[in-house]
Amino acid sequence: MKVISTNLGDPVEVVWRGKTIQTGIFKYPVSQPLLLETEDVQHDHVIDRRYHGGVDKACYIYGVENYEFWKQRYPDLDWQWGMFGENLTIAGINESEMNIGDIYRLGETLVQITQPRQPCFKLGFRFGTQQIVHEFQQEPYPGVYVRVLKYGSVSVGDQMQLEERAQDSLSLVTVFSLLMTDRDNIDLIKRAIALPDLAEACRNDLKKILTFAQRNSEK
Repeated sequence: MKVISTNLGDPVEVVWRGKTIQTGIFKYPVSQPLLLETEDVQHDHVIDRRYHGGVDKACYIYGVENYEFWKQRYPDLDWQWGMFGENLTIAGINESEMNIGDIYRLGETLVQITQPRQPCFKLGFRFGTQQIVHEFQQEPYPGVYVRVLKYGSVSVGDQMQLEERAQDSLSLVTVFSLLMTDRDNIDLIKRAIALPDLAEACRNDLKKILTFAQRNSEK
């Protein structure tokens, strides 16, 4: 896996349900390396820290190959790296083969896979339609959130190499499906909740889904 683009974002104002808010999803390619820190990427703008940034979601990565899929859905967009709000665009990403807890060497850093992306309405502003949010939820291309175990810089051309495979884990795609489309799979949801390296926010969301699924199973 190879870094193709490093991306940063400035605050952009959008109107959502009658209110003006700011978002940092409008990332754009930059020429300099990125410094991955404990809770975010230096010089990036993380606006709503309830849902973005923090130890468990310090950096978001998206795959070059995923772009090819979405370009077919939205051929008329002005495509550039960073369209999905990712800090790093990397060739060779396969979310079905990357497990929660896996550790990768990425440039000068060590990062750990924590959860798939859960898309919100702000992605719709980047694409010019909220339809993308629903479509994103249905496809196995959620991208990768990571925890930074060793901070440092990442440059275009750097490799992302597996250092340690998590044992008895679940793939990003599996966890994503439990969040979005496989919400009645009680046994697998319980297994996901028990993963020690899963992001806490994601764990809490799965607990809510589990409660709802259990109630439905009792009806």
